[in-house]
Amino acid sequence: MDQPKIERLLRLMKMLTANVSYTVDDIAERLSMSRRTVYRYIDTFREAGFLIKKSGDCIRLDKESPHFKDISQLVHFTEEEASILKSAIESIDDTNLLKQNLKRKLYSVYDNKLLADTVVRGKNSANVRSLLEAIEDKRRTVLCKYQSGHGGAVRDRWVEPFAFTTNYVQVWCYDIEDGTCKLFKTSRIGAVEILPEQWGCEHLHKKGFIDIFRMNGREPKRIKLELGLMSCNLLLEEYPLAERDIRPIGRNRWILDTEVASFEGVGRFTVGLLDDIRIIESDELRTYISDYIAEYGETLKAR
Repeated sequence: MDQPKIERLLRLMKMLTANVSYTVDDIAERLSMSRRTVYRYIDTFREAGFLIKKSGDCIRLDKESPHFKDISQLVHFTEEEASILKSAIESIDDTNLLKQNLKRKLYSVYDNKLLADTVVRGKNSANVRSLLEAIEDKRRTVLCKYQSGHGGAVRDRWVEPFAFTTNYVQVWCYDIEDGTCKLFKTSRIGAVEILPEQWGCEHLHKKGFIDIFRMNGREPKRIKLELGLMSCNLLLEEYPLAERDIRPIGRNRWILDTEVASFEGVGRFTVGLLDDIRIIESDELRTYISDYIAEYGETLKAR
């Protein structure tokens, strides 16, 4: 099968699985195909094992098709995943002919939020896939039986989901009820119901600040640390996005100059490597770490 035909089949698949129903005439017009070609491609899907549904003049691919379930488990790369893959690809020798192809495919996935080859597993996978679909189609959504972290209240939340954090642990949503953008943990969502209504407040969608330690907040705080070889290596292994804020200053010494959403993430990291890290900037961070050590020491004594 030649590449143009594959591309047309993929565009057709996207239309046949969208929340909007299309007639054969609609599809033929949008994809610049003849009706005969559309029917031929639909027969190709049927022969491949996909289930075809018809409702009046409209036609769809049944999402209960076994093959579609496999495909629907593919999700786009998060920023951190893409950063790790980019670093791995850049390390390949420039004379390797595969390098440019790999870069082109990664950037296509990363920039355009298309489907890729990372799979969401576990009990949250169905909810994450539904949220990805809602984001792609710009649909309002109900987070059914969402358990709040404050007080443990369980209730439905009407939202407009628009972005995920690393590893799909949380999803950024515009909360229709209180008119603010906030994070919801995917593990606390009972189920996801995609509504027929499209987003109505896209101009208000705004992700809050998330630092390299994956903490979020509203008021970034600048810190500057001098790192040794061990702390630098561990930082890059655990938090790959830190690479953009690190610069070498000498033999086995680096400076981390970045903003953090809170001192919680950087504090935990620093406390475990106090003999390899020097705080250059932020008296607040010094105070936070001193208080943390004092409190932790008291806790150990109490045990």
